[in-house]
Amino acid sequence: MKLAWLTDIHVDFLDDPQRDRFYTNVNAANPDAVLISGDIGTSQNIIDVLRTMEQKLTAPIYFVLGNHDFYHSSIPAVREEVKALCSNSHKLHYLTDRDPMRLSDDTTIIGHDSWADGRFGDYDRSEVLLSDFFMINELSYLSKAERLRMMNSLALEAADYFRISLPSALAMSKTVILLTHVPPFREACWYNGKISDPNFLPHFASKVVGEVLYEIMKGHPENRLIVLCGHTHGSGEAKILDNLIVFTGGAVYGSPALQQIFDLP
Repeated sequence: MKLAWLTDIHVDFLDDPQRDRFYTNVNAANPDAVLISGDIGTSQNIIDVLRTMEQKLTAPIYFVLGNHDFYHSSIPAVREEVKALCSNSHKLHYLTDRDPMRLSDDTTIIGHDSWADGRFGDYDRSEVLLSDFFMINELSYLSKAERLRMMNSLALEAADYFRISLPSALAMSKTVILLTHVPPFREACWYNGKISDPNFLPHFASKVVGEVLYEIMKGHPENRLIVLCGHTHGSGEAKILDNLIVFTGGAVYGSPALQQIFDLP
């Protein structure tokens, strides 16, 4: 089974011919499935983009959303639109809205959008102001303390999802692929070949999700978990446990790439 992984493709930065060339390049890899770990477009085009990908890509598509996908709208509104689209598609699978899905006898996939929770680095002293804080309804123009509470709530939602779905997936197959947008460990929060500094870490990693994954996988040494994430636009690999590895995808606006091909049984 050949899995093509994409992340942070930001197709809203491309014109139609560029998008078509990108889809052609993905199809040329002849994958059995396409996996996307968020930041596909924005709320203004996410439905049209997913419809086009459904038509242009030859393999089924398993995906989660990233922070950019909610720009100019609210998180619940975008999720509901995407859920409705996928409910009428045999090819599009929004994992945040799905139970574990078996890809093969040996491999199951799960996923959730996730969110940075401000618990790594130094949130109180961080001077980072993401566009999220002005362009996503739930985060718009909050105080710093209010923003942290919202970030924690969104991250906890993902952690609760994985606390239930990961054990179920591990019971189904030896290998689990986990798609999420935000790196769940400090060691996976890469940028320019280094781990992000205390100023950026609060906004680019989710400690609460990582704690759940670590706890569960420590108790399942016979299984393997492969985490695929993005968000930082910096590529790297982090081996957290012998059976838990995280791949973080790199990205450049206007130049989407096929991150990696995974050949699994």
